[in-house]
Amino acid sequence: MDNTLADDPPASSVEQRLQLLIDAVVDYGIFVLDTEGRVNSWNSGAQKLKGYTRADILGQHFSVFYPPEAVASGWPQEELRRARQNGRFEDEGWRLRKDGSRFWANVVITALYEPDGRLAGYAKITRDLTERRAHEEQLRASEERFRLLVGSVRDYAIFMLDPDGLVRSWNSGAADIKGYHAAEVMGRSFSMFYTPQDREAGAPEAELATARAEGRVETEGWRVRKDGSLFWANAVVTAVHGHTGELIGFAKVTRDMTERRRLQELELSSRRTNEFLAMLAHELRNPLAPIRNAVTIMQLETVGSPALRNCRDVIDRQLTHITRLVDDLLDVGRLTTGKIKLRRELVRFADVVARSVETVRPVVEARRHTLRLDLPPAPVWVNGDSTRLSQVLQNLLVNAARYTPDGGQIVLRVQPGEPFFLVTITDTGRGIEPADLQRIFQLFAQTESGTSAASESGLGIGLTLARSLAEMHGGTLDASSPGLGQGSTFTLRLPTAAGLADAQPGEAAEDGLGGGLKVLVVDDNRDSADSAADILRLLGHQVQTAYNGASALGVALQLQPTVVLLDLAMPGMDGFETRRLLRAQPGLDQTFFVAMTGFGNEEDRARTRSAGFDAHLTKPVELDALIAVLNAARDGGEGAHRPIAS
Repeated sequence: MDNTLADDPPASSVEQRLQLLIDAVVDYGIFVLDTEGRVNSWNSGAQKLKGYTRADILGQHFSVFYPPEAVASGWPQEELRRARQNGRFEDEGWRLRKDGSRFWANVVITALYEPDGRLAGYAKITRDLTERRAHEEQLRASEERFRLLVGSVRDYAIFMLDPDGLVRSWNSGAADIKGYHAAEVMGRSFSMFYTPQDREAGAPEAELATARAEGRVETEGWRVRKDGSLFWANAVVTAVHGHTGELIGFAKVTRDMTERRRLQELELSSRRTNEFLAMLAHELRNPLAPIRNAVTIMQLETVGSPALRNCRDVIDRQLTHITRLVDDLLDVGRLTTGKIKLRRELVRFADVVARSVETVRPVVEARRHTLRLDLPPAPVWVNGDSTRLSQVLQNLLVNAARYTPDGGQIVLRVQPGEPFFLVTITDTGRGIEPADLQRIFQLFAQTESGTSAASESGLGIGLTLARSLAEMHGGTLDASSPGLGQGSTFTLRLPTAAGLADAQPGEAAEDGLGGGLKVLVVDDNRDSADSAADILRLLGHQVQTAYNGASALGVALQLQPTVVLLDLAMPGMDGFETRRLLRAQPGLDQTFFVAMTGFGNEEDRARTRSAGFDAHLTKPVELDALIAVLNAARDGGEGAHRPIAS
């Protein structure tokens, strides 16, 4: 009986359909080899892939698809051997098209057997993976470039952690910063870089937990090197996720910020020092103010006793010295923070010399020195800040006077020139050793040579200020000396400015006031207020005092002052609030308000100016500065709010 189902197609029909299906596949090369490796069948995909038509390739050995080096090595036969041995063989490698071009192929060879077990041939399926390989090569090249990039970075420690915080990669920067070689840290917990205190507090685990939750965390703190030393680190930990979103680890970038932290601490320390110096200067100026006022009263009154006159002059000279030290301390702080601003104008340098000499004359005369000036007949002009240039010359002249034995010679010479002119100050003093010629310009530096008395020692900042101010004007300041006991010469070099050919000296300001003013002095320091009032009365003014802001309001209603000298740092109602309330009183809208305070830097002056004060006097107030402000008040305030270094 025939058991074949009536609806089963004949075997030949199935084979035909299968062949049609194989021929229709265009993305795969599908063909059959005989037992020797010759091509017996060829589909359209094989023709598209390799470029051979069926007529071209049938009967040829499949080794024609392989590069010469593969053929020479016997690789085609090896593929067939492995397929025969294992039933199947898969490989990837370069193959050749008919035109000789290469493509990257994935090849699967399957051994075919007859029903009796004899080898019938091989089925071979080939795919063109050239594009995928190109992408993989690009990816590998990119990964290699990135690896080389990360590995060559030496300023940053860049390394990977697994999800448990174990080190999985280590760049050269990590080795430099932390001191470990890669072999010493791979597979160990990154918590080894933390201080014992941070480990006990759970800081490493907390960082990873935050990075896992938020994607990224940035921290700063002390970390430990291999040798046990600490460094201040900035660390960024970033969670790294796979394609499906699973956490595969953390990327960590660490920078050594020790130097930056040190600079920040130095900056903070410098700022606090400057704030302390400003407060110190204010506190020193408060008691200096009544002393200055008392000396001024003694100078205005006739003193018959030569001994008393001598005592008065000693106090005056020493008070001037202390005031200069206070100002120098403040200027050092301003220099270190870049807060000194030059008020440049066209200045006749002879006026700077005259102002400087007049200021230091008491010091020169007290030591019985001879000071000779050698100035050119034609004016020398400079574009600069006359106050700061005078400060340079004063520091140099005072330095020469202090370190020259009594009765010495000091010569100030101005030598015109283009584009620079020279100012030399030569003395017959104790001289300077060659090793000290540059050191004397360093901050707080003092030479140990010579036989100077202890009273001649200073803070070691005058020459530092002088050189810095000279350089701010585009000039230089240098010292020279033949040696100890042979005097010294300081040479100031400044840019010459084009002067005004028809410039005429300005008329001297009046020293007197030509009529008394009504002046109210407000200061919580009674000695300062009372002594200032005494000076004003001696100058011919009607004066009243108040020792706080509240009482000043009542006194002002009665006096109706033309000028108010107002301290700023008073308890309760300070000077700013007092001025505001006084200005609001009837009849005081035209009153001339003068800030009289121990705070005297440019920021303080700007603050009083913006608050509406008409002038700013820094304690202790020099008589000339006081008269100048009163003159300005009488003249309607023209030019009153200007820097007054007193």
